[in-house]
Amino acid sequence: MLLARVEGSMIATRKHPSLQGWRMLICQPLDARGLAEGTPVIAIDPLGAGMHQKVIISSDGSAARLAVMDDKSPVRQIIIAIIDEPEKEAAA
Repeated sequence: MLLARVEGSMIATRKHPSLQGWRMLICQPLDARGLAEGTPVIAIDPLGAGMHQKVIISSDGSAARLAVMDDKSPVRQIIIAIIDEPEKEAAA
């Protein structure tokens, strides 16, 4: 599993049929301090994560293939959780 921040979405004019209808997000992996670490990854999003939200990504390809219901799909990463951040109180 990987902690990451959503940085954008990806549009593909050609993709594997198993990915039709799936939202694909560009996610920047984060270290334990919340700082960017490594190369961004593309993950399918069944949860509706928003821009700059922190998410947990599973890189277990079998879980992602199960979600798209195709055991031959090339999908590898899937967002499995959105991390709730405490709301900041407005200064009075």
